[in-house]
Amino acid sequence: MAGWPVAHSRSPLIHGYWLSRMGIDADYERFPVPPGGFAEFADRIGRDGLVGSNVTVPHKEAAFAACDRPTAVAEALGAVNVLWRENGLLCGDNTDVAGFVANLDESAPGWEERRRSAVVVGAGGAARAIVHGLAIRGFERILVINRTLSRAQALAGAFGAPVAAAPWETLAEALPAADLLVNASTLGMAGHPALAPDVGALPEHAVVADVVYVPLRTPLIEAARALGLRTSEGLGMLLHQAAPAFERWFGRRPAVTGELRALVEADVRAHEARP
Repeated sequence: MAGWPVAHSRSPLIHGYWLSRMGIDADYERFPVPPGGFAEFADRIGRDGLVGSNVTVPHKEAAFAACDRPTAVAEALGAVNVLWRENGLLCGDNTDVAGFVANLDESAPGWEERRRSAVVVGAGGAARAIVHGLAIRGFERILVINRTLSRAQALAGAFGAPVAAAPWETLAEALPAADLLVNASTLGMAGHPALAPDVGALPEHAVVADVVYVPLRTPLIEAARALGLRTSEGLGMLLHQAAPAFERWFGRRPAVTGELRALVEADVRAHEARP
């Protein structure tokens, strides 16, 4: 995993679990790569036993720029979170889209039966991946709402129809028509203000998703669960986006099991409990 900082990453725990269960003789390491140093790091991939790397902030755009052969999804997003080398060419993909969709498929089966309207809060890299995934799944309207309207407008402009931007103040009035509400921002993350719209305004069939996984259940998820709405928690997206990356490197698709989820949950709780 390459990032700056990178010490917080739980990817070594996830991939280490799969390596152990499959009996693969390999290690998953963190690589603290400072800004400006990513091109040099990327050049090492495919050499000296480094078969590939995940990429996290702030290097996803730099990873895309370093690629000789990005996937169609990475091309659409202009960002890469997994790298590997084939026939001397540096290849890159963005598995956040697949991770988000797979998590919804698992936690809220049938979530896409109603695809009239989705509301996405946030306008960063996670929001971009989620909007792309929802557009692929055929949502008729995807409304991006962000505290800074210009960023929401830039994201919507990059996609065009059916994506539109709206001011932060319109979040409450957008909820009654939303089949899906997604928090793709840092709101609700430990140390950040909560995202607390009136989820009671959502239709009874609506699904509420959150990309935040520290805490494991954000105030948004807790409020939705209290009303009996179906939810999709951030930890699932983290686990599911890791699986296709592992397959790229080792040619074997790992399973997101209950045992793995419990292992990562325990690690998150242990860190939350520390003073």
